[in-house]
Amino acid sequence: MLAENYELIETIMLYGGLVCLFALMGFAVHDVLKKNNVPLIGRVVAYGVLGLGALGFVAKGIIELFWLSTGV
Repeated sequence: MLAENYELIETIMLYGGLVCLFALMGFAVHDVLKKNNVPLIGRVVAYGVLGLGALGFVAKGIIELFWLSTGV
């Protein structure tokens, strides 16, 4: 295999692993919030913070893709 294929597989596995980790964190947060009877505003804040963290990784990927396509 060529080096480009290794880099592609590595990138796919990295992003797949991050998706799995964010899903596991979401399940853990959901479980903790459900067991402790957290009010709705607390749930919204907790899920909002987790969602913003995930959006940060998505934004990083889009910015990286844009920069690589322009040759920066």
